[in-house]
Amino acid sequence: MGSLNDILLPCSSATMSKGRTDCPLRVFFKDARSLFKKDELGLEIAQIALPAALALMADPIASLIDTAFIGQIGPIELAAVGISIAVFNQASRVAIFPLVSVTTSFVAEEDATCNIADDTEFKFTSEMTELIPRKEHTSSFSSGISSNTAKMGTERKHIPSVSTALIIGGILGLLQTILLVLCARPILNFMGVKNDSPMMNPACQYLTLRSLGAPAVLLSLAMQGVFRGFKDTKTPLYATVAGDATNIFLDPIFMFSFDLGVSGAAIAHVISQYLISLILLSRLLRRVDVLPPSINDLQFGRFLKNGLLLLVRVIAVTFCITLSASMAARLGSIPMAAFQICLQVWLTTSLLADGLAVAGQAILASAFARKDYQRAASAASRVLQLGLMLGLFLCAILGGGLQFASKLFTNDADVLHLVHIGIPFVALTQPINALAFVFDGINFGASDFAYSAYSLVLVAIASILFLVLLSPSYGFIGIWLALTIYMSLRMFAGLWRIGTARGPWNFLTS
Repeated sequence: MGSLNDILLPCSSATMSKGRTDCPLRVFFKDARSLFKKDELGLEIAQIALPAALALMADPIASLIDTAFIGQIGPIELAAVGISIAVFNQASRVAIFPLVSVTTSFVAEEDATCNIADDTEFKFTSEMTELIPRKEHTSSFSSGISSNTAKMGTERKHIPSVSTALIIGGILGLLQTILLVLCARPILNFMGVKNDSPMMNPACQYLTLRSLGAPAVLLSLAMQGVFRGFKDTKTPLYATVAGDATNIFLDPIFMFSFDLGVSGAAIAHVISQYLISLILLSRLLRRVDVLPPSINDLQFGRFLKNGLLLLVRVIAVTFCITLSASMAARLGSIPMAAFQICLQVWLTTSLLADGLAVAGQAILASAFARKDYQRAASAASRVLQLGLMLGLFLCAILGGGLQFASKLFTNDADVLHLVHIGIPFVALTQPINALAFVFDGINFGASDFAYSAYSLVLVAIASILFLVLLSPSYGFIGIWLALTIYMSLRMFAGLWRIGTARGPWNFLTS
């Protein structure tokens, strides 16, 4: 185990004296002049990150449009839906985030291994073809090799992680539906919505109906993890856009034409989620053998081992967000409505960085599977640098535009006043959020799941303490101060791991 100097000062003389010639911190500045260069790595990142970011943003944008429609009904309904969405998202992330992250890494690794095997087989058959004499009686044998070679890359692949992910996703979706339908009121009570609160009935209606779409949500997200592992983020984008466009189209019809209010918004969302899952499944069946040859091919043990680590992590991560929503709900319907608007904008814009995180995870998982550490370092530095630039850009856009855009969500003067107070926090945290999300993707790509879990538990404990201390004293502002601290600690956890060259990053000092 290294000394304290090695951990705290990875570029110190102690480090150099051990024969290490490279500084781990240099990975953050590697090829900085080529940040926007359209080289092979830059194009691959763009081809993965842009569709992934758009797909990730599509659902929050649909939620923003839901929020805008519901805001026209009244602040009570807006607050009620806000707390219900927080509950549903917490349950979904706890169930599916570990599965999606693990699936992306495992599929990318297995796909890279399959490609290596295919390349080897192709090279072997090509060499055999050259060795075969060009005589008429050997033509049938040569044509047989050629036909087999032509089939390579066109047949459906058998990747055990795909079947395992779909089975786990379907089971978790059914369990989530049962849990939320049966326990809607107790969960809302826990979130600070009392039985005599005017928010209770619309919140319960929305949460119960939206829970019926949980199986579709978890299955579609599991399949998105599969496509990300294939470095195909366009297919999930097309499916998500089709589903969310349906949601936006159906919202005013169910809410106002059929006079269903918040229930209509939930029904429209459920229909859109089942449409997304059907589109993704039809596309997936063309590329992969979804049904495994035998049950022994499934990888439940591998998924559970790493999935449980990420389950611990995602509970810690999302508990901070859910607790902050609960704190806002305890302040009343006006602060909760303002918090919902700020939170949706905060999360939606931050998800742009998640596109870079997906690209980093897919590329790094393939690079580590091939033991191509030079490419791993280059990809990590490039996505981190792009993440910082993206965060600064979002900071400028939100700081200048959200003052005017907030009126699209509500006309209530009290709600707008609190929204304007929250705008500086939403805008100024964008660079921090972007780097935190990109660090997550990089560590997932390196299969560094244990560190990702344990470090975020410590971050969550510290953040919850700040939230509990600051919220009673400073109210709405205290909640956003605590969330800013939370994201800053998340970013530092990622910086520490790579900057000290620990775990899978020890190659940075070799």
